Order: sequence, then C-alpha cells, then structure tokens
Amino acid sequence: MSTKNLALVVGSYDDTAQASEDYQALRSGQDSGGYEIIGAVVLTRDEDGKVQVKEHGDKSVGRGAAIGAGAGVVVGLFAPPLLAATAVGAGIGAILGKIKKNREEKQFGVDVDEYLSPGTSAVIAVVDDKWADRVEKALVRSDKRISKAIDSDDYDRLRKAIEESADDIVEQINS
Repeated sequence: MSTKNLALVVGSYDDTAQASEDYQALRSGQDSGGYEIIGAVVLTRDEDGKVQVKEHGDKSVGRGAAIGAGAGVVVGLFAPPLLAATAVGAGIGAILGKIKKNREEKQFGVDVDEYLSPGTSAVIAVVDDKWADRVEKALVRSDKRISKAIDSDDYDRLRKAIEESADDIVEQINS
C-alpha cells in the first residue's frame, strides 16, 4: 500500500437516498473493472450533528470487525474528529493528531461542515489517485464533489491502529 498515491473523494448530498444510490453505483463500477476503491462509506449527519455510518465496504477485507475497521479508516481520513469521537486509544489519537496537523500544514481543504453539514449525507471513498477522476465523476447525484491527495503512510498507520482496536470501533461506528 505505501507505494500508492492515494486520494480521498467526497460527494455531498441533501438526500440520503441519492447518496446510497451513488454508493451502490460506485461499488458496481468497481465490480465492472472501471476503477478500484480501497474503502468507501456513506455518512449521514442528523440535524443535531450526530454522524452515522450508513453503508460501508472495503475490498480488502471480508466480514465483521475488519469491515468496520475499513469504515473507520475512511471516516478518520475524512474527518479525524468524527473518528476520535468514537475511538478510544492512544495510538489512534496520536495518528489522528498527526493527520490533522498534516492537513493544516498542507491546507487540505475538506471541511466537514461544508461536505457533511447537519441534515445531509456524504459518500467518502479512498482510491488510488489514478482513479480519483473516475470515482469523482461516478458521484453523479451529489450536490458537490471534491478529491484531495492523502498521505498513504497516514492511511497505513491509521488502518493498523484501527484494526488493533477493531471490535471497539465497530461497535461505536455501527451504534
């Protein structure tokens, strides 16, 4: 994984059903060989600001805790505070702090409130950057889309830390 250049692709939706439709279309596009998705989730944020993972998948894992861990990685890369709100553990906290610092230094530019404001949904995918344009274009129902480069080392470290705490995180993400 560390040799790949990764991108985080985000689509924002006022309608949760449209987010789910685009998510399913993303998965179908991957299945048909149009691109590869490393991990993807549909997040919803209610009017009170509570965020829930509605759908998730990770091609590199099969079932159970590992799928939830894959969702945790995508959520953590999109918005470290969202994962930090559910995850407990010094290792995860330190990595999320580093990701946040890297983003501030690089002016990463994916604002949670802009792409997942209260009462909206978002499809968030991690892909090899060679697929970012195709994945971004596949989010046809989204109100706005963005793709940004992410540090593959951050992805690898966060994935490892989350997998070590997968059961706790899955319980929180799916609650």
